[in-house]
Amino acid sequence: MRTILVTGGCGFIGSAFLRHVAGLRAARLVNVDKLTYAANPDAVAGIAGDGYAFVHADIGDRDAMRAALAKHRPDAVVNFAAETHVDRSIDGPLAFVETNVAATARLLVEVLAYWRGLEGSSREGFRFLHVSTDEVFGALAADDPPFDEATAYAPNSPYAATKAASDHLVRAWSRTYGLPVLVTNCSNNYGPWQFPEKLIPLMIAKARAGEKLPVYGAGLNVRDWLHVEDHAAGLWLALSRGRPGESYGFGGGAELANIDVVHAICDALDDRLGKLPSGPRRGLVEFVSDRPGHDFRYAIDAAKATAELGWKPSRDFRSGLVATVDWYLANMGWVDAIRSKRYALERLGTS
Repeated sequence: MRTILVTGGCGFIGSAFLRHVAGLRAARLVNVDKLTYAANPDAVAGIAGDGYAFVHADIGDRDAMRAALAKHRPDAVVNFAAETHVDRSIDGPLAFVETNVAATARLLVEVLAYWRGLEGSSREGFRFLHVSTDEVFGALAADDPPFDEATAYAPNSPYAATKAASDHLVRAWSRTYGLPVLVTNCSNNYGPWQFPEKLIPLMIAKARAGEKLPVYGAGLNVRDWLHVEDHAAGLWLALSRGRPGESYGFGGGAELANIDVVHAICDALDDRLGKLPSGPRRGLVEFVSDRPGHDFRYAIDAAKATAELGWKPSRDFRSGLVATVDWYLANMGWVDAIRSKRYALERLGTS
């Protein structure tokens, strides 16, 4: 059975990938995580067992990564570890440069040394899968075709710029040193266990409590929504079937303006909990100053992933969103604990 070392496996997408692979019983899993503010060990608590190991380490700690690779002898490394929230990157860009660029480079140095020490089929079959974002491509106009694997990079936020840099580093390690890599780019993910600084869980938590719902600008910025479990399934296919040196885009085919997503959340909560004494929760929307450099639209053409990997999203956004609302309602204690200790749902990114 293969062994896969996953970095950032206590994060939102990393934990979904671990749960997906554990459900397939297709590999032994090693989860390497620094346990930053957004990490959720509970999201992977259900997969503990003989086929699972946890390593508390920073991917930028070369000694720790060298030791983890030597001990667990993985057949693949899947790199989710990153700082991911655009608003936080506006307030503190250097943390994003450190993790997403410098630490990724240190990880690549250690993975390359490990790979060079492999022989035969182990060396031939090894893969390094780097998980990235559609934000590296910049912004689309309303009538532009979606991003695809040939789209030029044009990042606009500190977050996007650091992810673009990490993508380029991974490709450089492939072209210069021969490391067998894959790069994936995805549209906006949603689903269970997402840290409540992101749009959907933030709006669920605030609307449930009857608080004002801050929507940037006029709420017309468009995102393509992809359920995190569909994304996890795609990443497994990329790791299993993808061609080394290639990139693959995963999109949900569900483009919606932010205000429409917020309204859908309000309607779902009104249906589940009843309207507020003041009326429907849509009345809680409050338009606020826009995010600096806010990209207008993202969307991904996933035709290559469909053709080469046999992947396509299985969840309709509307039903997936309602299921996500239900999950948060059932797990609001988790959100409340975060709110009281780590993040009070305040606005970020106004610097």
